[in-house]
Amino acid sequence: MNIPGWRTNRKIVVIESDDWGSIRMPSKKAYDELYNIGIPVNKSPYCRFDAIETGEDFYQLFDVLKKFRDKNGICPVITTNTVVANPDFKRIKESGYTKYYYEPFTSTYKRYKYCQDSWQAFKTGINKGFLKPQLHGREHVNVNYWLSLLQSNNEIFLKCFSLHLWGLSNDVIPTKTPLIQATFDIDKRDNLDFLEQSIKEGQEIFKSHFGFISKSFIPNNFIFPLELMPALKKNGIDILQGMKYLLLPKYNSNYRSKIRRYQGQLNQFRILDLIRNCSFEPSVLGGSVDKSIKQCMTQIDNAFFWKKPAIISMHRLNFMGSFSKANRKNNLQGLETLLTQITNKYDSVEFMSSDKLGELIYTN
Repeated sequence: MNIPGWRTNRKIVVIESDDWGSIRMPSKKAYDELYNIGIPVNKSPYCRFDAIETGEDFYQLFDVLKKFRDKNGICPVITTNTVVANPDFKRIKESGYTKYYYEPFTSTYKRYKYCQDSWQAFKTGINKGFLKPQLHGREHVNVNYWLSLLQSNNEIFLKCFSLHLWGLSNDVIPTKTPLIQATFDIDKRDNLDFLEQSIKEGQEIFKSHFGFISKSFIPNNFIFPLELMPALKKNGIDILQGMKYLLLPKYNSNYRSKIRRYQGQLNQFRILDLIRNCSFEPSVLGGSVDKSIKQCMTQIDNAFFWKKPAIISMHRLNFMGSFSKANRKNNLQGLETLLTQITNKYDSVEFMSSDKLGELIYTN
């Protein structure tokens, strides 16, 4: 993935972290209740570790980031790809599961007693240069598919709904497509208008909270229909984060098409592709922090060898401590070790957010 595409002699490191703002597993009580009735939530690291972020999660992350500076005196910055809304469970239930309603992520913070200082912590991280939010979607749920499951009295998803969650991935409950977590994995083109509106409203909520529009976007689960690319441009998005392949909705087919992407190249819609070529995901790798560090450093070395920026995937769940303080502690120690190795090995390293890298590529 590092051979084609944009090149630079600069040692640029970008950290992209998805899922901020989204509920995922709402509580340890909900996890235990599902596990005790035979739903294998223990199979998914996202169910075991991922929860809406607390102030403590933020501040402990900042304590690591503030220890490091690049050649320009800039600290490592996390591109916090944010889901700006969550389902309004009360109103959805009152509609008989026939209509979808949502609340801004800051309203969700207010409903969780352990998240009362989350929004202030988020803003502190932005002001200090530790965080640069970008848009990860209005919500992180396949709305029409989810409502159809609820309307058909699916026992598992009704139970989840009663606990204020939806995100049972295929490693927990194997289902045919579409994927419950993938907002844009639609089975009918009739849903495109709904999704176009979600992009518009997502950007509006983003701007009203952060004070600027998101220049980049990362679709949930890296699935996105080409028909909606113009909607991204229309709403001020010029940069598409993601993996080397963009996955397309199946549209009731048995085959999922995918499109190859290249670092720093403009696609047919004049949107610039950024490709993740490194990964630090110890929670997903069974908690193997040392293995994750070694793998990530090898990937960074490879990216720099080919004169590419190192774009590191680093999901939120790695740094959440609501359900396991050990998960957060061990992975933050791993992040500190990783950043130490990066700054020691590459004294000319530059830390940059995704939108800033996109701007750099556009101007070169």
